[in-house]
Amino acid sequence: MFFDDAASCGAKKDMPSIYDLKPRFQNLLRPLVNGLARIGVTANQVTIAALLLSVTVGHMIARTHGGRMLLVLPAVLFVRMALNAMDGILAREHNQKSALGAILNELGDVIADVGLYLPLAAVPQFDPWLVIGVVILSVLTEMTGVLGVQIGASRRYDGPLGKSDRAFLFGLMGLLLGFRVHMDRAIPVVLLAMILLLVMTIVNRARGALQELSVKVSKK
Repeated sequence: MFFDDAASCGAKKDMPSIYDLKPRFQNLLRPLVNGLARIGVTANQVTIAALLLSVTVGHMIARTHGGRMLLVLPAVLFVRMALNAMDGILAREHNQKSALGAILNELGDVIADVGLYLPLAAVPQFDPWLVIGVVILSVLTEMTGVLGVQIGASRRYDGPLGKSDRAFLFGLMGLLLGFRVHMDRAIPVVLLAMILLLVMTIVNRARGALQELSVKVSKK
């Protein structure tokens, strides 16, 4: 999901994030989601729609090497945010939780991130290796979050650079470049900062999971 779904999984977050806006955003979407549920739309269908949207737009960005297509990126990220919030509401509030849904949710988020962000390596203003580094570390960040469940803790969503924060930064860079703002020097700095923050996020998620597990063991 665009928003890290910590609220539904019971995970704790210690650092502020764009994720904190999620409850208000869900409240705005709830009437629409209720209508979709009445006509038979499922959470898994919404998850797949978000994935297909991301991969399609990423393909278009790669083919055009950015340009005006970058103006679409913030809008696509917003729509993806809405779809990912909607699939969570459908799953939790309309009895659509399933093992398949959990797999689609985790895999869909990672594949969508790769499909949407990796094509930015073909945009002249982006250093390909820095983009690849951010994408790889983003995948590892989400893997680390999921590993919390494997060791007996909760799905971890610790910051400082979760999915929603990464989307905000990429969307902002895309918007500015789409309006032809000169950012040749700024973008490498932002990407390097993202790499550093992603490393911190991986460490925080691993440490958070271990601390959570330690507390559980001590209470037994």
